[in-house]
Amino acid sequence: MTRANARELAVHLIYGRNFTGEEPQQVVNIRLDKEYYSQLSDENQVYAERPSRAQMAYLDTVVGGVANREEELNAQIQKFSIGWDVSRISRLTRSIMQLAMFEILYVEDVPTGVAISEAVRLAKMYDGDDTGAFVNGILGTFARSLNAPAAEEAE
Repeated sequence: MTRANARELAVHLIYGRNFTGEEPQQVVNIRLDKEYYSQLSDENQVYAERPSRAQMAYLDTVVGGVANREEELNAQIQKFSIGWDVSRISRLTRSIMQLAMFEILYVEDVPTGVAISEAVRLAKMYDGDDTGAFVNGILGTFARSLNAPAAEEAE
């Protein structure tokens, strides 16, 4: 399984948790159970291959991290989605942005540009081109804001 596939799977897990309210580890354990997981491959190609140990560690980190920092991530989405209330953004799009922001802030081996481009790809795939542009705008502004204090100090 590629990191891109693991990222897409993470979005599914984060999104599903929004409905069930399950604990992050419970979501990962149930959804990645060998029997249950193999049944999903008929529904979505991302389930055709099981995650490796490294991808499982990634999934544990991001699903748990997004769940534990959901309020912080939603506050960032709200801050940068000018004119939009977070509740008006689809749960799927919000899950995609939460994952990307978490990766940018807390996953060292994911470059910011990769997190953004993968989020845009997933938003376009699941919610359409307009949503991809929306996600790109919010995440791009968010990423630039992280570098803004350092740029201001240099002047």
